Amino acid sequence: MSSILVVGSLGYDTITTPLGRREGILGGSANYFSLASSLFSPVRIVGVVGEDYRAEDLALLEARTIDTKGLQRVPGKTFFWEGRYEGDMNEAITVETQLNVFEKFKPSLPEDYKSSEFVFLANIDPELQMDVLSQLSSRVFVGADTMNFWIGSKREELEKLISKVDILLINEGECSQLTKSVNTVQAVKTLTEMGVSAVVVKRGEYGFMLYSEGQFFMLPAYPVAEVIDPTGAGDTFAGGFFGYLSSLGVKPTFENLKEACVYGCLLASYTVQDFGVAGVARVTKPELSSRLTSYSKMVSGLPKV
Repeated sequence: MSSILVVGSLGYDTITTPLGRREGILGGSANYFSLASSLFSPVRIVGVVGEDYRAEDLALLEARTIDTKGLQRVPGKTFFWEGRYEGDMNEAITVETQLNVFEKFKPSLPEDYKSSEFVFLANIDPELQMDVLSQLSSRVFVGADTMNFWIGSKREELEKLISKVDILLINEGECSQLTKSVNTVQAVKTLTEMGVSAVVVKRGEYGFMLYSEGQFFMLPAYPVAEVIDPTGAGDTFAGGFFGYLSSLGVKPTFENLKEACVYGCLLASYTVQDFGVAGVARVTKPELSSRLTSYSKMVSGLPKV
């Protein structure tokens, strides 16, 4: 089993959905990722928080196998995002973003973090993601996420990053914007031509698509009767994905990537069932195993070739 290094945001969110509203709840890509991946492997987290970051939120991480030595606490307020969802809740509407201490964040890895073998670069400035790569000494498998803002404002830097990582995890809109292709099948092939060896396209309620080594793998999302808050589902997916791969401790095969996608998909289904990180924070391994059994029955039954 290897440790996972994640570099990303830690913040507080105010979220409004058709099913309610929560103010100042724990959020941020690194939090969702860490809580999911810690079910499988020890996690090392790198990020920045302000003086207002609550002790109980830090304790939530430390109660799991999450090393917080890489967290910077600096004067000022923690990153804040407010969003709302309407209709089918497939897309967030940003109401307000306050970068606060995140605006001047510069990742600095503790010495023992530099030997991390499994690394996830969550959605931050691609120049900062490249900076993290330059600090690593023995990486085995590196993944990255991004967003439409970086695709539009720092495409050159992002394309350089893509050529340096093993896998890219993005949503369909970002995939289309990055490749200028509305056909997702063609888009993922284009991304591998840019240098990345594998791509996972996160498709929300429609599940995911994996492409690597000329092979596709896709499944629907685990059916959830009531989606309460989809915030962080993609970061939770990435956490489950990397957590499983890290638990194997070897360079993953295509079959390993397929298995990892399933665990990511299942963990994301817990996140959407509550506000913020609450859903994924309370998942246990036995519960996850039970949901895997149910999911396996749902997606089996294809005729034999």
